[in-house]
Amino acid sequence: MQNPPLQIGFSLGSNLGDKIFNLAKARRELLQVGDAREVGKSSLYETEPVDVKPEFQHLKFLNAVLVIETRSPAREWLEHIARIESRFGRRRDGDDKNAPREIDIDIIFAGDQLIGSGGLVVPHPRWAERRFVVQPLAELQPDRILPGTDRTVAQILETLPGADELTRLDADW
Repeated sequence: MQNPPLQIGFSLGSNLGDKIFNLAKARRELLQVGDAREVGKSSLYETEPVDVKPEFQHLKFLNAVLVIETRSPAREWLEHIARIESRFGRRRDGDDKNAPREIDIDIIFAGDQLIGSGGLVVPHPRWAERRFVVQPLAELQPDRILPGTDRTVAQILETLPGADELTRLDADW
């Protein structure tokens, strides 16, 4: 039996190299996986780094959100993300956490699923605390309510500080 279609939201970020190119390439690679179909892509936002070492504070991120529809389960997407990030030179070891990177891809949500095992936590545990995730997601799906909260994405955005810390870019990706 075939799985029903599932919307998956990805947060994409880059703070090294040609950031717009990196995000566009990662988007293309995500859309080449199986039956993935783009539902929406946000604008690009330049953001201050969060939770990085002091020596990397000057490396601003470009962030965006991509929403796809697929019949592949969320867990399978962990492998696809790891392969894509690896092609960009990303390592997943202790020293790499919050280090500068050409691409960072996180699953924000997978339909209405709550997942918390096997290295996958969905919705992303810190999505609602991060304006660089919430603002682009609100651009695409302001009325979505993610599992674990009773507020819409737009309502959560209204409560977050730091509106002046994001700059929306007019560039296409």
